[in-house]
Amino acid sequence: MYCVKTLTLNIPDHLDVDNREAAVILATQLYERGMLSLGLAAELAGYSKPAFMELLVRYNVSLFNYDAPELVNDIRNASKHHL
Repeated sequence: MYCVKTLTLNIPDHLDVDNREAAVILATQLYERGMLSLGLAAELAGYSKPAFMELLVRYNVSLFNYDAPELVNDIRNASKHHL
């Protein structure tokens, strides 16, 4: 189990952003920055993993959060285990 924080935001009325959309925006940004896993970001946004994955596409956020060294390492490992 993990601890949670409650966050209160004052969003100008003219932005027309409701609580759910604000949670989605925050979750997608935290996921994109590598601060949350896909599962935790989906939970924060209030969606299942598959539904959140679809939202990431709409927000132009990649499902794959790899930096270059991680990607090279994964490719190296995959080539070692090639069948």
